[in-house]
Amino acid sequence: MTEMPTISVTELVTAFKEVIENTLPPVCVQAEVSNCKRSAAGHYYLTLKDETSEIGAVVWKGTASRLKFQLKDGLKVLATGALQVYVARGTCQFVINHLQPDGVGELELAFRQLRQKLEAEGLFDADRKRPLPRIPRQVALITSPTSAAVKDMIQVMTRRWPSVKIVILPVPVQGEGAAIRIAKALRFVGNMPGVDVVITGRGGGSLEDLWAFNEEVVARAIADCPIPVVSAVGHEIDVSIADLVADRRALTPSEAGELVVPSVDEFRQYLQNTAARMQRVLRDRVDRLRLQLQAIESRNVLRRPMSLVDERRQKCDELSERAERAIRLKVERLGQKIATIAGTLDALSPLKVLSRGYSLTMMDDASVISAVDQVSPGIEIQTQIADGTIWSTVTDVQVAVANQPSV
Repeated sequence: MTEMPTISVTELVTAFKEVIENTLPPVCVQAEVSNCKRSAAGHYYLTLKDETSEIGAVVWKGTASRLKFQLKDGLKVLATGALQVYVARGTCQFVINHLQPDGVGELELAFRQLRQKLEAEGLFDADRKRPLPRIPRQVALITSPTSAAVKDMIQVMTRRWPSVKIVILPVPVQGEGAAIRIAKALRFVGNMPGVDVVITGRGGGSLEDLWAFNEEVVARAIADCPIPVVSAVGHEIDVSIADLVADRRALTPSEAGELVVPSVDEFRQYLQNTAARMQRVLRDRVDRLRLQLQAIESRNVLRRPMSLVDERRQKCDELSERAERAIRLKVERLGQKIATIAGTLDALSPLKVLSRGYSLTMMDDASVISAVDQVSPGIEIQTQIADGTIWSTVTDVQVAVANQPSV
């Protein structure tokens, strides 16, 4: 038996690495993403799988930073790359250097994902949209200063409202870093004094050309801008994320100029119509007041003002007579009542009782004697009768017997 060579594990895995990496060229794999995780360094580790098999894969940070869409589980993708053997562990993984959605464009998928995310956060809600100022003093344009779009906007605004002030914040509107520059300008314009409204946008182009206005950083800068923002990106058929977040969407840059400033001719006509309406309202008001004044003048009280005084004087006389009659009647009733009370008091008067033959005996201190034990022989008493008083001295006291009065 031929003796077999002996090699180390490292030699075996290294040979495996050379065979795999040199034999199989880069390929495009159609698969579904699962177990997708992003490391702190920015790399994506995931699994590519189909109905029967799966393989580990990695997207290094440099490649991941160029992705327009969000990589997540369940996404169907076309992954271009090559197998790579990790010698330290003896494992094989698929290194992805290009990734695109399967069945839909990369930019279209990124647009859908960002739109769904921002809509869930409420950035597209109508109740957060702010109205544009009716007559802005100063308009800020965040766009390319050399584009045809900025010329169209300036021409439209100065023609419609010649006194408007326009300030241009120059930014690139496509290419690498354009979205960052646009977002920075949107944050800067919020601190500029006197700016009443902002227009950001550009002319038409492909989806790739317009992509800067579909970046999340631009959408959030528009939402955070303290000044109302008009988005004017592309043509009528082009709908960007910036259009959905902005306070107002213009179908074209030229329409943006029409939206932010009024037409001086239309405003002049508006003022003329308003003045005419005010004149009609004032004229109608004067006519109504004139009729009211005529109606007042026709009243008898104004034609014969003393008639009202005479009526009031007569009314006072009638009230005076009624008051006198009421007072007399009240006095008569009170007199009758007093007479009745006086008769009752007279009937109850002790003098009235004395006039019927009775007398009232009192001590010298005017206290009434009601019992024989109050007196004794030798004291003086006084007896009150109807027509005078009798003074006498007690010579004897006798107690009545059997409740009979003493003699």
